Amino acid sequence: MDYYNRIREIRIKRGKTQKELAVLLETSQQAYLKYEKGINEMPIRRIIKLCQYYNLSADYILGLTDKEAPLYSEK
Repeated sequence: MDYYNRIREIRIKRGKTQKELAVLLETSQQAYLKYEKGINEMPIRRIIKLCQYYNLSADYILGLTDKEAPLYSEK
């Protein structure tokens, strides 16, 4: 799975809007839309922020695995 499909899938599953994610990533909604459509590549700093926000591994967000593993475990 391409990462841009994965970030869209996660966003919808978590009930978030493109606008909410754009604010989180300090970008415009139009720029975020282009990430989800695969038009523009998402900068690594924004991928890291998504990993932290969703508590998901980069491998999962990038579509390298289908195992939804947390970034860190809750204690």
